[in-house]
Amino acid sequence: MAEFVDVILPVPLPGTFTYALPPQLQSAAEAGCRIVVPFGAKKTAVGLIVRIHDNQPKGIKVKDAIEVVDASPIIFPHQLVFWRWLSSYYLCHLGEVYKAALPGPMKKKKVHRGSRSSQEEQSLRLSAQTLPLSQSQGDEAILFGGQDALDLGELPSLSSAQSSALASIHNQWEKHPVCLLHGVTSSGKTEIYIHLIAEAIKSGKQVLYLLPEIVLTTQLTDRLRRVFGHRLGIYHSKYSDRQREDVWLRQLSDTPYDIIVGVRSSIFLPFDRLGLVIVDEEHEVTFKQQDPAPRYHARNAAIMLASRAGARTLLGTATPSFESYFNARTGKYGLVTLTERYGQVRLPEIEVVDVSEMKRKKLMKGIFSPRLLEAIREALQAHEQVILFQNRRGYAPMMECDICGWVPSCPHCDVRLTYHRRNRLVTCHYCGFSSQIPTECPSCGNTHLRQRGFGTERIEAEIAEMFPEASVARMDLDTTRTRTAYESIISDFEHEKTDILVGTQMVTKGLDFGRVSLVGILDADTMLLQPDFRAYERAYQMMAQVAGRAGRRQSQGRVILQTRQAALPLIAQVTEGNYDAMYAEQMEERRAFAYPPFVRLIVVYVKHRQADIADHLIIEATKALRQLFGSRVLGPDEPVVSRVSGLFIRKAIVKLESKIPISKAHLMLMDMRTSLLADKTFSSAHIYFDVDPL
Repeated sequence: MAEFVDVILPVPLPGTFTYALPPQLQSAAEAGCRIVVPFGAKKTAVGLIVRIHDNQPKGIKVKDAIEVVDASPIIFPHQLVFWRWLSSYYLCHLGEVYKAALPGPMKKKKVHRGSRSSQEEQSLRLSAQTLPLSQSQGDEAILFGGQDALDLGELPSLSSAQSSALASIHNQWEKHPVCLLHGVTSSGKTEIYIHLIAEAIKSGKQVLYLLPEIVLTTQLTDRLRRVFGHRLGIYHSKYSDRQREDVWLRQLSDTPYDIIVGVRSSIFLPFDRLGLVIVDEEHEVTFKQQDPAPRYHARNAAIMLASRAGARTLLGTATPSFESYFNARTGKYGLVTLTERYGQVRLPEIEVVDVSEMKRKKLMKGIFSPRLLEAIREALQAHEQVILFQNRRGYAPMMECDICGWVPSCPHCDVRLTYHRRNRLVTCHYCGFSSQIPTECPSCGNTHLRQRGFGTERIEAEIAEMFPEASVARMDLDTTRTRTAYESIISDFEHEKTDILVGTQMVTKGLDFGRVSLVGILDADTMLLQPDFRAYERAYQMMAQVAGRAGRRQSQGRVILQTRQAALPLIAQVTEGNYDAMYAEQMEERRAFAYPPFVRLIVVYVKHRQADIADHLIIEATKALRQLFGSRVLGPDEPVVSRVSGLFIRKAIVKLESKIPISKAHLMLMDMRTSLLADKTFSSAHIYFDVDPL
């Protein structure tokens, strides 16, 4: 009889932990089940059994496990293999993957394991019948699994271009398990996805449909449910812990969902017959998890997940990431293009307004050029809708004393505080610190503090004042903190209760509104001037994507693009929709200076509450890195924001050519970290890695 278990615990520590199995637990323990174990002096933790054995650990006292939580495993064996790959590739501990993977309640002792009571189910069914689909879809999707027969007379019809693309995707999949669908905005990629999903389900397979933003799920799931009914499950952080736990347990049942639509965390769900993975808007940076670990890229992780399951992957976008496009152009991925919009609607006409020239001629004082205001007025008079894009939230990015130049800054982070007029606060967008607006400059006593720059809150206020007859709404992180908030904003705009929608990057991502005739890009320069080798790529993607929201049905739309750098080649490339020219130009630079996709990047970060210790540690880390990787190491350096939440941050960068075995390099980096943190001087420091950073 096995007497010991190896357990993963949700902690940032290496390896697994071994516990003894008391006789009363030995028959209940099974790999993949959760188990309650002692951890520390007086605490307990819920871990996951990964191995049962009879090997007595030598030289340590083994504590007894307390309780087996599950009657059967809550993960499939192949999920653990996937977790181990994530841990290895993204240079983090297996416990950190476990912590990220499971919904909150499933990492606690008391968890919801049974089905809902019949009274609760009846109540939810009745509420689902009376609520609009977008409001009821969470509980409705959880309650009803994929049991209804698939009716193919419900599939959307395809144009000849779409049908050709669908056939080409199948042809590409014969040679490449991953295919990139490069289709212009409003070319009808979603209809192609629906046909592919239907084919996968008909052949008895499951589908994972990944989206970069929660905001996109509302429109998309309504469209998918019209075709696939309650075969569809939804999984993202705006749903409650209970709802996410229910989706997880449903996937382990005899009636799992055939389709899961969700954001990056959906890759962790149990799939026992995965056949198709769709990554929509594959270029989006929000697919990359930043903090905490694992700092994975959901697109790349999903490709690996599909590969291990023998599934096909489709990456869809109008503006491919350079990495994906490079892989497609060099034959690693298949490539299918859609160059015309559905219904042969022309791409929007993009008009560039040179803000510098307008201000030099004193034709423009504030945020809006006369040309943009004229276009807004024309759209409103024609009962059409307008989207205004600015990739900064808040009222003003900063406040400044107009005498001495003092700027309010965060006491915990090296960033300026952003002014939010609605709540009369200046706020740090990194740590959340807020304070009242200063009435005078603490440096010189001046009471005249002026606002510098503009964010979405200011745009909303000023445009509402200029067009009092119009209904204006704003969509950014400040206004979409709950699921119902963003659903309400989208629903109101979709049903034409809102005339003008002001937003950040959220409005650039695949939303489909039929009466939007005008898009205003208010400040292209904030995207172009970022200190990042990807700045032009991202700027092109955001501008092209938001421009694509205009004129999506019967008529050609218009875009007014305001910039102080009208002569930049990138502006012409956006205006002409010339992605290939932008790609070719930027790839020449990346090849010359050895940046992705020609090399892999790994950023080594150190954090400490004392700046001198952080400086000392990064110097020592860089020395060690150079001994391992030579001239491939850049640094040491400070990131743009070098202190967050009281922790000083330093970094070094490792560039690895594709010929270098990645697994060997990762092992060397982990050993280096262990060696450095063994020094008492650095024992309270934190060293972590960002693999393939964005």
